[in-house]
Amino acid sequence: MNAPDADLELVRRVQQGDVRAYDTLVIRYQRRIERLISRMVRDTDLVQDIAQETFIRAYRALPQFRGDSAFYTWLYRIAVNTAKKSLIELTRNPVISESALAGNRVDDDETSERRTEPMHDETPDAVLASKEIARTVNEAIEALSDDLRQAIVLREIEGLSYDEIAQVMNCPIGTVRSRIFRAREAIAQRLRPLLGSQAGQRW
Repeated sequence: MNAPDADLELVRRVQQGDVRAYDTLVIRYQRRIERLISRMVRDTDLVQDIAQETFIRAYRALPQFRGDSAFYTWLYRIAVNTAKKSLIELTRNPVISESALAGNRVDDDETSERRTEPMHDETPDAVLASKEIARTVNEAIEALSDDLRQAIVLREIEGLSYDEIAQVMNCPIGTVRSRIFRAREAIAQRLRPLLGSQAGQRW
């Protein structure tokens, strides 16, 4: 049974009253949801709170879930909307918004600058250059507008298809393609001083 089918089976069990089946879904997607939210809200404590709120909202909405899209696509959309709502609330509270919006972002193993120890065939200069590139990419992503950042994170980090991103962001697929193109161009522009003529090949 592939992942989407397994998710739908778990959803059906939850809809029939099996609460433990929902625990399995939470465990399966908690890190991915927190990683997605951490790209929108950089305060670690708030990321966890918003993730929890996402799963609460999803649980309450599950009786209406009909499987028209993959469960994780549906869940990502709830996460994005919950994070947006939280950001709006934060901007109305200047006491906490500065720290929440400007710092303390924590990435998991898949999105952080992964390696602190050089590989046996890497020189110190190569390791330093690699870290500088990773830092520049992260800074470029952070500098994007919300819509562009969400689109590129969903595509490049979460690996969603264009159709899935369109569902999550509730916009036409052409808009998704445009946002990802613009995000890649912005990232490439930041990388060009580091990579020269090779910049932009990845993005």
